[in-house]
Amino acid sequence: MGLTFFGLTSISAKEYRVKFLTQIHEICFYGQGGYVWSDVYDMPLWLRKFIYKKIKDHYDKKAEQAKNSNTPQNTTNLINSDGTSKTPTKSKYS
Repeated sequence: MGLTFFGLTSISAKEYRVKFLTQIHEICFYGQGGYVWSDVYDMPLWLRKFIYKKIKDHYDKKAEQAKNSNTPQNTTNLINSDGTSKTPTKSKYS
């Protein structure tokens, strides 16, 4: 039985540290240069969580918009699902 410090065990402390450092990395990386590691590291917890959520919401919204973007109906995909190219079919004009 390991000692706990503020309710953290040796296993949960490692998991918390990974989550904490990942959150800092993602704020710095996806913040596109707007945040410096040391500033985010020293940021109050409530503010770091708020900024992380805002950045995550922004990228989730962009991904949803890209997914739902209107693609032209008359387009043809020249790549098969396995990555090979399709052979062109003859059109009625050739």
